[in-house]
Amino acid sequence: MTQPDDLPSTLAECATAILRTADGREKTALSRACAAKWFAARTAEKPMPIGTSLPPDMPARPEKPELLSPRDVPRRRPGSPEGRRALLHAVAHIELNAVDLHWDIIARFTDTPMPIGFYDDWVKAGDEEAKHFNLVCDCLERSDSYYGALPAHAGMWRAAEDTAQDLMGRLAVVPMVLEARGLDVTPGMIAVFEKAGESAAVEALQTIYSEEVGHVAYGAKWFHFLCGRENRDPKDAFHALVRRYFHSTLKPPFNDEKRAEAGLPPDFYWPLTEPAAQIDMQNTP
Repeated sequence: MTQPDDLPSTLAECATAILRTADGREKTALSRACAAKWFAARTAEKPMPIGTSLPPDMPARPEKPELLSPRDVPRRRPGSPEGRRALLHAVAHIELNAVDLHWDIIARFTDTPMPIGFYDDWVKAGDEEAKHFNLVCDCLERSDSYYGALPAHAGMWRAAEDTAQDLMGRLAVVPMVLEARGLDVTPGMIAVFEKAGESAAVEALQTIYSEEVGHVAYGAKWFHFLCGRENRDPKDAFHALVRRYFHSTLKPPFNDEKRAEAGLPPDFYWPLTEPAAQIDMQNTP
């Protein structure tokens, strides 16, 4: 087990060390240890320095799973045990990418002055995503599988690459679009495992569902903060940035209740269900 004195001395260096760790279990153990060190220092009123670091363009990844184009990832029906294992494998892959995404936002944007609460939020999110990955991996292992047993989606880091120079764009696309989509689809996944009587998976997904609301809320909070700093209208800025960086339209149905709980009103996301050109035509006199 990593001891606090063995960890990097600044938060940015912790984040980069996590990004450079390939093995999923090792990455998440380091994520949880760094988060514990950060919050222990905050409690002692001796905050860890934010510091600076040079994060990698791509996070380190284990040899498995094989990463494929989204269209090449095999589709499996969740009504079978094999299909449910594939669904859990996909969730584990999402959670591992989320660990990297949340620590990357800390390491990559240290040149943008932000309140200490910004770092509190994303360290907590990185810690929770690590917990989520481990919960889902535990479920896979109980079903005689493991993370890496199946191919996975290769495109999940694209949002990070596209927004590597734009903090506001990162907040718009990652928590406020990609993670918000999790609020829409997770209740259906929970129902699949409830029907199959797989209580451990249900419990893991319920934990994920509950805590992901907070991650979307962190995105909305700090997005609005930056808009206020730059005197920009948050809704207009969100629409412009999503159309710039997200390479699709948003697709209903939406979980309006949980999105509202996270600070995303319908007029933020419903207009993005249509191509920008179509919206422009509708607004033309």
